[in-house]
Amino acid sequence: MVVEVTRLLLGVLIAVFHRPLANTIMQHERALDMFFRQRGFRFPAPPSDTTAQNLYFVIGIFICLFEAGKIWVTMSY
Repeated sequence: MVVEVTRLLLGVLIAVFHRPLANTIMQHERALDMFFRQRGFRFPAPPSDTTAQNLYFVIGIFICLFEAGKIWVTMSY
């Protein structure tokens, strides 16, 4: 039960802090993209900040819903 509650709180934290989390990860991804482009590798461009923010928000909400459902099913038996 402790693991499920911890995962639920992790999902809440991801959903609440999705903007700074996405911005930080996108900065690192752009730096990595430039590193590879300078060495001749061509990969697709990283997604925009807005896309990454929306993606992290959806991931956080999905984790919350999934873990809340698991807790609810576990407690109903």
